[in-house]
Amino acid sequence: MSTASTGRGYSTSYTVEQSPEEVFAAILNVAAWWTGQIEGRADELGAGFTYRHPPQHYSLQRVVELEPGRRVVWRVTDSHLSFIPEPGEWTGTEIVFDVVPAAGGTELRFVHVGLVPDVECFGACSTAWLHYVNGSLRSLITTGDGLPDPW
Repeated sequence: MSTASTGRGYSTSYTVEQSPEEVFAAILNVAAWWTGQIEGRADELGAGFTYRHPPQHYSLQRVVELEPGRRVVWRVTDSHLSFIPEPGEWTGTEIVFDVVPAAGGTELRFVHVGLVPDVECFGACSTAWLHYVNGSLRSLITTGDGLPDPW
């Protein structure tokens, strides 16, 4: 596993034994790994869904890229994070999942483009992504069960 902050945004990656198709299917099952209230669709190009974790987080994601077994990109078109001075910080950012065949399995590469160290939410949001992507989503991929929300 590697976790980094780049000029593009927060990123993390890891390799699992499951196939690219299994990893892709798990990503699209958003409600099973991103704990909160999910409404809408994440499995269709152009579709949108909301994520709510009251009272701290609201965001609206639009599916802007969807390549089966390879790539998922969500553009955040609206957001409100109540715990920071600029609650709309996520608006305009992109959440990217690249699914790459690897020796013995599949590498998942995650980047939240725009979530960089100089934004207010970086500390709390990168910690949350570490839990949701490296913990809950990885568990969903490898065991069939996401992890409950620690918050």
